[in-house]
Amino acid sequence: MTVNLEVAEGVGVLRLDRPPMNALDIATQDRLKELAEEATRRDDVRAVVIYGGERVFAAGADIKEMQNMDHAGMVARARALQDSFTAVARIPKPVVAAITGYALGGGCELALCADYRIAADNAKLGQPEILLGLIPGAGGTQRLPRLIGPSKAKDLIFTGRQVRADEALALGLVDRVVPAAEVYEQARAWAAGLAQGPAIALRAAKESVDTGLETDIDTGLTVERNWFAGLFATEDRELGMRSFVEEGPGKAKFR
Repeated sequence: MTVNLEVAEGVGVLRLDRPPMNALDIATQDRLKELAEEATRRDDVRAVVIYGGERVFAAGADIKEMQNMDHAGMVARARALQDSFTAVARIPKPVVAAITGYALGGGCELALCADYRIAADNAKLGQPEILLGLIPGAGGTQRLPRLIGPSKAKDLIFTGRQVRADEALALGLVDRVVPAAEVYEQARAWAAGLAQGPAIALRAAKESVDTGLETDIDTGLTVERNWFAGLFATEDRELGMRSFVEEGPGKAKFR
């Protein structure tokens, strides 16, 4: 399989496995969607790591495969391409991308679907589609400007240039830069810590932020208000408040 889902101690690892560069061909896209939906359904998955291995995250789409597609073929495929990445973005649990080596084109767009990005100090990211006479087609023109702002996103999309980890951090494209040997373990630790948190509240927080970014503030505040009030019906809220009163902050063990 070109993508695998490995689950242990509440953390699901979506592992890309298509050597040598994890090129995202159609079969990989479809498998990614299938496993993202599985991670969404499974109660034993409470946080997710997206990882491509020690050498490369994902170097982009399979250009040889795309070269043979005509306009009609891509019209038929483009929605499925976006849907595979959207399935990752809509996992209602904390998701972290562990970025090693290249995250270019579709690889960068996949990283954008995560809530948090940890990159190796030798990583390179970018949206080079313009160099092929194309634009990003798996969400890059939408998620990148929402993350780093429109002018910075346009610079990367218009030029197709690659950025090293330090510039990616300065742009806000990644959230942490660590030695390459530590990327996976730090990403897993981030996910494992949140896997012990209140699952419904984390889902509420993610949905509230994501919805608010895509709509007007009044609608966003309504989503927040409804989730906030709704969480008072959960066992985790009761447990968390009781623990705070009796033991102090940060000691609750959520179920």
